[in-house]
Amino acid sequence: MAVATIASLAITVPPIAPHAIIEDVSEYFLAPENEQLLSLPVVEDGRPVGVVSRYQMMNVFLKRYGRELHGRKPVATLMSRTPLLIAAEQPLEDASRYVTGNMRFPITEDFIIVHDDRYVGVGVVLDLLKAMEQQLAGRSRQLAKAYSELKSSQSQLVQSEKMASLGQMVAGVAHEINTPLGYVHNNIELFVEHQRQQAAALDGYALLLRLIEAGDSSAEVLAQQLERVRQMHAELGDGAETEALLGDTLYGIGQIAELVTSLKNFSRVDRTTTDDVDINECLETTLKIAHNSLKHHVTVIRQYGDIPLVNGMPSKLNQVFLNLITNAAQAIEQQGRLLLRTYAENDYLHVVIEDSGKGIPAAVLPKIFDPFFTTKPVGQGTGLGLAISYRIIQEHGGDIRVASREGVGTRFVIRLPLPRSGAVTLAAAS
Repeated sequence: MAVATIASLAITVPPIAPHAIIEDVSEYFLAPENEQLLSLPVVEDGRPVGVVSRYQMMNVFLKRYGRELHGRKPVATLMSRTPLLIAAEQPLEDASRYVTGNMRFPITEDFIIVHDDRYVGVGVVLDLLKAMEQQLAGRSRQLAKAYSELKSSQSQLVQSEKMASLGQMVAGVAHEINTPLGYVHNNIELFVEHQRQQAAALDGYALLLRLIEAGDSSAEVLAQQLERVRQMHAELGDGAETEALLGDTLYGIGQIAELVTSLKNFSRVDRTTTDDVDINECLETTLKIAHNSLKHHVTVIRQYGDIPLVNGMPSKLNQVFLNLITNAAQAIEQQGRLLLRTYAENDYLHVVIEDSGKGIPAAVLPKIFDPFFTTKPVGQGTGLGLAISYRIIQEHGGDIRVASREGVGTRFVIRLPLPRSGAVTLAAAS
């Protein structure tokens, strides 16, 4: 985009010669086309040599006998010989800085625009200010647009990182779904078989009834059919087994539904809406997603307090918890424990996520919240998880701190501001 120069503000004003008579110059000021000018340029051989201002002219004519004493003198005796000269090719912004740095106050003169030291026209300070105002307005619009695009990019980045984290969990979640799905399938097969046996038993009863109604069957035939019916009835049982099968099936379907709901909660985009959030529930949802990465080597210890709801975006908070819990699971190389603790204190809700993993080296600790910093092998980490977690907690008006010792473990403490009033206390879950 071409940069606007001060030449765009030049007003072509016929210059005055140094020998012009002051009385004649006063007439120039009265001309309608010169009404907006504070001063007129004085030019000799195409080069500006001074300016004469309305203020100077008024001083002359307001004095007693001023017209008689000075009116016939050349304007050179009155003019300012140090006019403010600005090169025509100067960008508006540079010209503005030069004018404001060198203009005498109160402003009684305009500035002169030159090219190669030769007169081009007159520049009016007010026009320059208007041009700068328009330029600033344009830049403000550009900044607003850039800010909007940046916010959109950040949202996309947060969502992408969340989906990447979720993607790492997909295999485990699929396994978690597959386990209840397996016994639900088996139970249904058993139930179908049970239904076949029931149908056979009913057929047996129906045959026995027909034999009795016909009245032409021997006692031996009736006794055999009666015995077959008794055996089928005994094999069917009293219905308790069927009820148990259906109960297990419903439990398995409930587990699958919980996992699907958890996945749905994680994958949704919160946008700018906030809600009352149960942090204990968020932690439980996260544990369901991360269960497969924890269950074989991590003992989870829950110390959930009686905490109020906080105002926030549950999907984003889940993303933070998933990052920290996943990192903890990866830091525990053998058997270990993961402590999840929540409590309210001093107007803040605290969430402690502490593992007994290998810890973070002291040299690395100050960098862990830096974007794109990762100690994981290439392809196993984006380096954005903790940086985005840090920003999400800041968005919620809280902070996140970390302490770690190599060989001992790492503790993250998240603080979220509590509502000032109207807080709802939740029952402890442990």
